[in-house]
Amino acid sequence: MGVNIDPRLSALLRDDASYQYTSDELDAIEAIDPEMALRLDRVQFLAGQNRAPEHSDLAVDSEQVALAVDEARRILSRDGGDIELVAVEGRTVRVRMKGACVGCPNSVMDLRNVVERLVRARAPGVSEVVNVF
Repeated sequence: MGVNIDPRLSALLRDDASYQYTSDELDAIEAIDPEMALRLDRVQFLAGQNRAPEHSDLAVDSEQVALAVDEARRILSRDGGDIELVAVEGRTVRVRMKGACVGCPNSVMDLRNVVERLVRARAPGVSEVVNVF
């Protein structure tokens, strides 16, 4: 099953969850997908609040991961999506995208640009967030 994502949008989005989009970049994203631009803007704001210092040698705080996933759940639920924290294994966080996120072409982008961004901002040491089925 192929995912149909507007190639103009794909060209504007970054794989790096710590990337900070500029106002001009958010405006360009908004012209293509207003909901994605709103999510990115909101999650950048939330990630910036009380940002934990970045240290890859720190143990991952599972409680902070759970709080960040819950924060992402509130964002995703606005469109009928949901997410479940499955496990924290070393520096990898495993989640399960649920609800409207299942089969949604934007779920891959939401995982990187919303969920991973929040988790990595709140829980230093997390290297990646992956979706498990």
